[in-house]
Amino acid sequence: MSLKRGVTFLLRRYGGDAIERIVNIMRMTVVVAIIMFNIVAQAAEPFPPLSAVPGPEVNREKVEAEYLARAKQGAEEHRKAEATFTFVDEQGKPLTGVPVQIRQTKHEFLFGCVAFELTGPLWSGYQREFCKMAAPLFSATLVDAERWKERFSGLFNFAILPFYWAHYEKTQGCPEHEALKEALAWCKQQGITTKGHPLVWPHHAAGKPKWVAAASQVEVDMLTGEKTEIKGADPSAGEKKQKIDLQLNRVRREVGRFAGEISIWDVYNEAAWARGLQATKEAEFIDKAFRAAYEANPKAHLILNDAGMFHYSDKREGFYRLVAELKRRGTPISGIGIQGHIPETGWFVPERVWQTLDLLGGLGLPIHITEFTPQSSGKQMDGGWRKGTWTELAQADFAEQFYRLCFGHPAVASINWWGLSDRAIWLPDGGLLNKEYKPKPVYNRLLNLIQKEWKTNLDVPTDEKGQVNFRGFCGNYTVSIRMPDGRIVTWKAGVTKGCGNQHAFTVQ
Repeated sequence: MSLKRGVTFLLRRYGGDAIERIVNIMRMTVVVAIIMFNIVAQAAEPFPPLSAVPGPEVNREKVEAEYLARAKQGAEEHRKAEATFTFVDEQGKPLTGVPVQIRQTKHEFLFGCVAFELTGPLWSGYQREFCKMAAPLFSATLVDAERWKERFSGLFNFAILPFYWAHYEKTQGCPEHEALKEALAWCKQQGITTKGHPLVWPHHAAGKPKWVAAASQVEVDMLTGEKTEIKGADPSAGEKKQKIDLQLNRVRREVGRFAGEISIWDVYNEAAWARGLQATKEAEFIDKAFRAAYEANPKAHLILNDAGMFHYSDKREGFYRLVAELKRRGTPISGIGIQGHIPETGWFVPERVWQTLDLLGGLGLPIHITEFTPQSSGKQMDGGWRKGTWTELAQADFAEQFYRLCFGHPAVASINWWGLSDRAIWLPDGGLLNKEYKPKPVYNRLLNLIQKEWKTNLDVPTDEKGQVNFRGFCGNYTVSIRMPDGRIVTWKAGVTKGCGNQHAFTVQ
C-alpha cells in the first residue's frame, strides 16, 4: 500500500481522528527504529580490550601504589556510612559524658570461602573430581573439625556449599539433601551467610549426572539444545525437552527446598569460559534457568558466574554481551560472578583488575568475586606483571593487593576464597591454612584486613547532646554504655549505606 493510499484509507475510516492515529504510528515507527539502531550499533561498536601488559620500563611499584590509593579512597567512600547514636534516660534526658563502647560484629560486605568439607559425601565427590593432586589425603570428614571451624568462622561471614549435580544426585530421584544439614546448622549458629554453587554447569562432567547423559541416544547440551553425536542418531524434540525439563526441575527443587536457608545461588556456571564470544547462544536457556530459580524463590539473589575476565579479552567480551542480552530479555539476574583463578600462576595486572570491575560494574549489577586461589607452590610467576616464585609470602602479598582493590571498588559485593586448607584443594598449595590447619602468612594477612583494618571499633564518651557521631564500616554492631552506678547496658545496631543510621537508646 502506497503512503497516499494509506493516508486516504485512514481518513475515510477514522475521520477527524485519523491525523492523530497517523502521528502515533509515525512516533512508534521512529521509536522502534531508534531501538533497533542502538542494538545494531552496540553490536558493531568495538569492545574495549584488556589493557596491554606494561613493558619493563614501567615502574610497577608506582602503578600498584596508585591503584591501591584509589582503592583506599573507594573503601572510605563506599564501605562506610555516617551514624549517630543517641542515649537518653527514661525521661528522655540526654546522658552526657557516659563512656560508650562500639564494636562491629559483622561486615555487610561478604568475605567468604568454600565450606565443602562440612558436607560428607558431597565433599568426597568434589575431592575425587577436582583435587586429584591431594588423593592420598581424601577423607569424607575433617581431620580436626573444631580447628577448621575455628579458623573459618574467625575470618569469614560467607560460606559456599556444593551443588554439583553429578555428585548431588548420582541416582535419579535420590538427591543428597541431608548432606548439607550439618553445614547449614553450623553456619546459622555462627551467623554465616550461605550460597549454593552451582545449579547449572552443562560444560563439565560435574554438572551432568551419568543418568542424564544416558536419558537418550545423544548427549544434548541441556541449555542450548545443541548436540554431540554419540551413535549417529539425531535428538528428537522430545529428547531435547526431556533434558531441559530435568535440569529446570532440578533448579526449582534445590532453590525451593532451601529457601530460607540459602538465599544466594550461582545459577549458571562458565558459559563465556566455554564459548567465549559465542556465549550469547546460551542466553535462551540461561534465561529459563534463572526464571526457574526465581519461580522457586523470588527473594533469592541469583548470580551468573564465569571465568577469565581479568586475562582474556574474548571471555570478558562474551560475558559482558551475555549479561547485556539477559538484561534485555528481562531475566531475573541479581548479580554477576567473576572468578580469579586465571592465569593460575599469574599476578594480575592492577590496571586490568580495575578496568574490568569498572566495565562489568557498568552493567548495573553487583559483582561477586566468586573464586580466588593464589598459591604458594614454588612455581614461577607468569602473566607479565611480576616475576618471581610463588612462595607463602608472595601468596600473601598478592592476596592482600587483590582484596584491597576489590574491597575498594564500589561495584563489588563479595570476595570468596576457593579452599581453606592445603590438605585437599583443587589448586595445590592454594589454601589459607597448611595441611595441619595451621595459618599460613596469607591467613594472618587477611585476618588483619577483614577483622581489624576494615572494622570499626570505638571507645568514646557521649557529647553534650548524649550522642556519639562517627563514620563506620557498614555492618552489625553491639553498643554498650557504662552507667555511673556501674551498670553496663548493651544494644544491637546496624550501619548501612543509603539511610540515616540514626539510633536512639533509652536506659531504663
